[in-house]
Amino acid sequence: MRRHLSCAALAIVFAAAPVDAQEVPKGQMPTLGRPTQSGDEVPLLDFDAYFLGKWTFEWSMPETALGPAGEYTGTTIYTKVDGRFYQAVTEGQGPAGPFTVREQIAYHRDYKAMARQVTDSRGYARLELASVGGDLGGIYNVHYESAPFVYGGKTIRLKNTLRLLSPLAYRVATSISVDGGPFTNLGNPWWRKNP
Repeated sequence: MRRHLSCAALAIVFAAAPVDAQEVPKGQMPTLGRPTQSGDEVPLLDFDAYFLGKWTFEWSMPETALGPAGEYTGTTIYTKVDGRFYQAVTEGQGPAGPFTVREQIAYHRDYKAMARQVTDSRGYARLELASVGGDLGGIYNVHYESAPFVYGGKTIRLKNTLRLLSPLAYRVATSISVDGGPFTNLGNPWWRKNP
């Protein structure tokens, strides 16, 4: 009997709680009303719906040619400039102090491609090109690869794979190559959106 009263009490609480559908971001996959099939088309990534807004990040980074090991945290704000063009400004804090990263981003939705120019207050800049893919489960991947750039007398290349797991979080798998050496892990930070 007690179990039935608890369930009834919960039902009353949930029924009385207001639900605003616009407060909860939705994924980009349409509701099909059936299981997905191999012929179903994956919708193109909607940059505006996914990225625009304020995000926070946490990054446990090993020591590399780009900086000391330690915890890096901060915020990234994505805004639309015009049409296919966006910017992102990251304000962060790390073991060597505060830093700012500015990105100019171009996204060609039909070609499933992105490019970004990244300028870092720690003294380096880079150009990156990316392909964008997705699956019927609603997960998108953005695979960035940088042109070589020089920092601290070393030639560096970066690879960043953004895994857009939900409307409120993405994870980045980052690797670094120094002076033509193999790519090694630079960390797997999370970005979480503040809805």
